Amino acid sequence: MKNFFFFPPLPRFSGGMAVIAQVAAYLHEAGEDAALVLREAPTPARSAEIAALAPGVPTLLWDELRLTPEDRWIVPEGWPMALGPGLSAKARCLLYVQNWAYLHGLLPEGTRWQDLPVGLFAVSDPVAWFVRETTGRDVPVLRPAIRPDLFHPEPGRNEAAPLCAGEAPRIAWMPRKNKALARQIRDIFEARLGLAETGGPAPLWVEIHGRSREEVAGLLRSSHIFLATGFPEGCPLPPLEALASGCLLAGFGGFGGWDYMRQALPGGFTPWWPLREVPWEANGFFAADADVIGAALALEQAVYLVRTGGDALAALRRAGARTAAWYSPERQRQGTLALFA
Repeated sequence: MKNFFFFPPLPRFSGGMAVIAQVAAYLHEAGEDAALVLREAPTPARSAEIAALAPGVPTLLWDELRLTPEDRWIVPEGWPMALGPGLSAKARCLLYVQNWAYLHGLLPEGTRWQDLPVGLFAVSDPVAWFVRETTGRDVPVLRPAIRPDLFHPEPGRNEAAPLCAGEAPRIAWMPRKNKALARQIRDIFEARLGLAETGGPAPLWVEIHGRSREEVAGLLRSSHIFLATGFPEGCPLPPLEALASGCLLAGFGGFGGWDYMRQALPGGFTPWWPLREVPWEANGFFAADADVIGAALALEQAVYLVRTGGDALAALRRAGARTAAWYSPERQRQGTLALFA
């Protein structure tokens, strides 16, 4: 049996593409036959990206794909029409639902997932719940992972220590994640800041965009807070990477982020859908998606904590570290091998 993974022709290397490459790499390392199928010939830069994440995993072009009924054909949820070759060959077709928002609406009119001979698996517990509620199927979960060698706090950082006198809080954010809402959150936050005694210099905003993973890791390590503004999300990695880097977390969960996010803000938003039991405590200050006022207040609380320090700050940082450590490459590897067995 061979495992063929459809690799989407996106202009930029996304987190979802990285997860697909990593899953293929785990199977390849375990001696399974796995390959990435590209819709078009890759650029040298794209080839280097794939090789870095999936060393040794062979690639082939769409026109070279020859499936048999004994093969697996794995496709991400945003590309359902790519299932065609697998369905035609009567191969074992699998859909990796990495973002709940793209599961429905892209199929031909009148077609439903429950009518197709396609297996589904999800990237997080909230996404699995959504799949069950909208297709009637119970599906397994295969979560992503973050690299602890890359995303970690500055060595020797005191978890409870407040900012030094005259030091400005550094707030990392990603403009590609709902930039207009992120700006609105910033405007509200700064307006409130102007009404109060700040207790120190105004925060510095650290924009993370178009950077390498190593550069992102360095920026997160040097920041105190990460403002999460992405939604919809399947299991967002940047907030996890921020927790691993020692940042406090504030903002939106994107639905899928609640696989690991747990509310620390008294009276703050808590999901109405079921949450699984997790081995960590509250790890951030969260608002409902698109609630820019709530997110601004959550950000305000995070800034207050990094300025004042103490046990509450240390507890959040420890919970964040435990959260991030749970999403380890080894856990992802074991999950991959168990699922595909």
